[in-house]
Amino acid sequence: MAARGGGTVRASGWARWGAYVRLMRLHRPIGSLLLLWPTLWALWLAGRGHPDPILVAVFVAGVLIMRSAGCVINDYADRDFDGHVWRTRERPIASGEVSPRDALIVFAGLCLLAALLAFWLNTFTIELAFVAVALAASYPFFKRFTHLPQVYLGLAFGWGIPMAFAAETGRIPLLAWVLLAANVAWTIAYDTAYAMADRDDDLKIGVKSSAILFGHWDRAMVALSHAIALGLLYWAGVMAHLGPLYDAGLGFAAGFALYEQGLLRDREPRDCFRAFLNNNWFGGSVFVGLVAAYLGRSL
Repeated sequence: MAARGGGTVRASGWARWGAYVRLMRLHRPIGSLLLLWPTLWALWLAGRGHPDPILVAVFVAGVLIMRSAGCVINDYADRDFDGHVWRTRERPIASGEVSPRDALIVFAGLCLLAALLAFWLNTFTIELAFVAVALAASYPFFKRFTHLPQVYLGLAFGWGIPMAFAAETGRIPLLAWVLLAANVAWTIAYDTAYAMADRDDDLKIGVKSSAILFGHWDRAMVALSHAIALGLLYWAGVMAHLGPLYDAGLGFAAGFALYEQGLLRDREPRDCFRAFLNNNWFGGSVFVGLVAAYLGRSL
């Protein structure tokens, strides 16, 4: 068990392994899924419906590893804040189960593991991977300086998009940047819902967020961000000549965005968190529509 308020009493045996699992959020796949969907969008678009299976495996592994690394460094950066927030007070560093030093060792190990994936990537993609690591490592500190860390998070979570195009085609076309912009807008939408769940605690401890910046316009800004994301995704579909099956996927995604507006209506923290989780279905709908569009071409 852990001692609060200063000292660290590390867990032992299986409990310690469990603490590391929770530190990397392996028990909560939502973050990996939100990172995975735009990466899969990019792989399918770059591969025109037939991405290299080896690259798909490499990028899926990279998503899982780097998401875990991002969670570790986030908890390290927030170790003095997490104990004051209802959702995060039981995180392993905040509760004392894992020391900050051990967390940094885990982060370094995960980055090394991700580096091994470079064996299957071209030089251009490896160069872009250094940017991905820098984004993941620096993002947690941006909430100290700006009310819109979601923009930076969108870049961090979407950097797999230009990497996927670079790996598949050796270049980054305009389509990739449109897709990245769509991901940034989508990230602002779902991470604002996430921030709405923590707003009261964040105000007490002085952490900045888009939910605090937008105030009573928070729901409207979530809706606007979803609308911009859908518009950019539609543009991407036009550029790639995807057609009505892809558009149907966007329609389902729009339905999930509307459902979130209902969840956010009363701004109850647990419902706001449910709205955040619902974005898994938004991203999945876009991917299913994309795959269906390419399959429809081959029939």
